[in-house]
Amino acid sequence: MTHSPGIRSLPENATVAITAGSRGITNFPVIMRAIASALRNLSIHPFVVPAMGSHGGATAEGQVDVLRHLGITEQAVGAPIRSSMDVKLLGYTPGPSPIPVYMDQHACSADGIIVVNRIKPHTAFRGSVESGLSKMIAIGLGKIIGASFIHGAGVQDMAINIEAVSKYALEHAPVALGIAILENGYDETADIVGVEPNEWHSKESRLLHRSKTMMPRLPVDDIDLLIVEQMGKTFSGSGMDPNIIGRWRIAGMPEPAAPKVERLIVLDLADSSGGNAQGIGLADFTTKALTQKINSTATYTSTITSTFLQRAMLPMTFDNDQEAVQAALRSLGPKHEPSQVRLVQIPNTLHLEKMFVSASVLETMKRQKVPFEFMGTRSLTFDAAGCIVSKITRS
Repeated sequence: MTHSPGIRSLPENATVAITAGSRGITNFPVIMRAIASALRNLSIHPFVVPAMGSHGGATAEGQVDVLRHLGITEQAVGAPIRSSMDVKLLGYTPGPSPIPVYMDQHACSADGIIVVNRIKPHTAFRGSVESGLSKMIAIGLGKIIGASFIHGAGVQDMAINIEAVSKYALEHAPVALGIAILENGYDETADIVGVEPNEWHSKESRLLHRSKTMMPRLPVDDIDLLIVEQMGKTFSGSGMDPNIIGRWRIAGMPEPAAPKVERLIVLDLADSSGGNAQGIGLADFTTKALTQKINSTATYTSTITSTFLQRAMLPMTFDNDQEAVQAALRSLGPKHEPSQVRLVQIPNTLHLEKMFVSASVLETMKRQKVPFEFMGTRSLTFDAAGCIVSKITRS
């Protein structure tokens, strides 16, 4: 058994692997560079390991490309990147249904591993640990084979299996430290917390609870039509965060009670997602502008590994925004007067500090005393090409 060394016990000239892989983390290159710099000040040699399961098309080159889209390059971090899909089998979790525990070969070969990730609610399950440090060990560092075993065991037991696999890895691999990133509802870095191996799961659980208290949300729970301007891995591992839109779309899993979104349109796929449209199936309507950007290899690889196949199924597709919106409104039925439709338009599911809402939603917000700053009125209009004129831009 390999006991976790701890950063303080590593000798001079030791090598340390720093994990990187999660999308949408604010200040991520700055944080990674600071970690690498601190290690060099201790006469330790850092390098970066892509830890993202099957993403990037499940290739070493693809995962480096994903990091590049995140701003993580050797120059930006000040440390080399060692990318490979080769893994080492550490062993099997104990119990009646053992799961093999795999870890990236480069990480295993280092003197120490620093696991870096944002702590947040997962997009497919609930547990004492969800999306964070333990998932980065079990699925991220496990590459496609490790991710496949955990996902293949079923979403109902995913939280338990992630905790079991990460616990085994902590006991048999040189994990020296966890660095947990917490963000507030405005997509800002709220805190950065060190996690020692001997307090791993208990502390991560507390940080997850804290993260949930800061999570953004839609302004009301009952929405007729939600328009999402962009989806993509940049904003959520599922393209659109199910915690925000209230949709799991997982076979055998009941949908959340709130928020309740009757119809959902997604208009575009962020270029930074590299064509990965995993999560497109969370929408009811979309546009050709989005579907023409889809890279089926990237989308299908990560979707098949996750086993959540419904999330990659294409919704009804229209030539432009206007046709999609008109179809969605018609699908609500004659009882919904257009002037009374509860409509919300957001840029994506990560950045919710600005949004457009219909008059009926605004009245509900006032009645429920939802805090907001009113910025003026605009009409939902379209240009000659059928594109929505008023879209939300971030300052």
